[in-house]
Amino acid sequence: MRASRLFGLLEQLRMHRQPVSAAQLAETLGVSVRTVYRDIATLQSMGAPIRGEGGVGYQIERGYFLPPLHFDADELDAITLGMQLISARGDGDLKQAAARVAAKVDAIAPDGQHGRVRQGDMIAYSRASDAQRHLAALRRAVRGRRRLEIVYLDLKERQSTRRVRSLGLTAFDNVWLLTAWCEERDDFRNFRIDRLVTVAETGDRFAPEAGREFKDYLKTLR
Repeated sequence: MRASRLFGLLEQLRMHRQPVSAAQLAETLGVSVRTVYRDIATLQSMGAPIRGEGGVGYQIERGYFLPPLHFDADELDAITLGMQLISARGDGDLKQAAARVAAKVDAIAPDGQHGRVRQGDMIAYSRASDAQRHLAALRRAVRGRRRLEIVYLDLKERQSTRRVRSLGLTAFDNVWLLTAWCEERDDFRNFRIDRLVTVAETGDRFAPEAGREFKDYLKTLR
C-alpha cells in the first residue's frame, strides 16, 4: 500500500512543472499533510532529487528516471482510446508511433490487463481524408519551427500562396487545422489541412518571438 502511495506521489511531482504544496499533494492523494511530509522524506532518502520544503512547495528535477509506471483501469482506458484515435486519424508515422506506445504500455500493464491497449474493447474509426496527406510534413515543420510556403484553397474556392510560420496543429471532429503566423497578413491564421493544395519547406527556420507563438494565439481565444 505504501509503495503504491509513493509511486503516486512521484507521479504527481512529475506532472507539475512548478513547485506544488504539501497541502495540494495531500488533497490529490487523499492523505494527510503529515503523511506527505513523511513520504517526501522517504523518497529523498532513497535518492529521488526532490527539492523544496514545507510551506514553500516541492518539485522533482527534470530528467529524473522514474520507476516503471503503474496504470489503473481508467488510465488504461484513456491510453487505449487515445491510441485508437491517433491510429484512426493520424498519418502513417503517427500510427506506427501509436502502435509502439501501445506495445510498451501493454508490456508494463498490471496482471490481467496485458494486451488490453492493443486488443481492448474501445475502437475509434475515421474516414481517410486529404488532411492525412500533409499531416506528417506539417508535424515536422511545427516541431522544427520551419517556415513553409503553402498553396491554400479557401471555402470560396479562392487560391492563394502564403509564407507561414508553422506554430501548431489542432484536431477537431472532422478536420485538422494548422495554426500559423502568416507573413503576408502579419497575423495569425488557421488553415484547414484538407484545403491545402501544396506544402513546401522554404529551408528557413524561425526563432521564438513574443506575440507570435502558438501560446499567444491561444490567449486570443479566451
